[in-house]
Amino acid sequence: MSDSVQIHCKRCRSNFRDRARRVQPGYSRQCPSCEVIIFFEESSSDKNVQTALLAARRLRRVLRESEGAKPVAKPATVYDRSS
Repeated sequence: MSDSVQIHCKRCRSNFRDRARRVQPGYSRQCPSCEVIIFFEESSSDKNVQTALLAARRLRRVLRESEGAKPVAKPATVYDRSS
């Protein structure tokens, strides 16, 4: 399974890929074709940014589940000091 998502540049209309673990709110990436900076913010009005953020979020969830990285809480240890 690929760990990258497709990003569509609004300016030059080219597509490129970046790792899903990087594409999060607050991340910025330069388009390899036209060198414009793309800012990944949830409040962005650019539908291409919204689509990339959503795809990255879904892919990160799938990757976490496939790695079995869900932390399992250990039961609390209770010490009986009454004796």
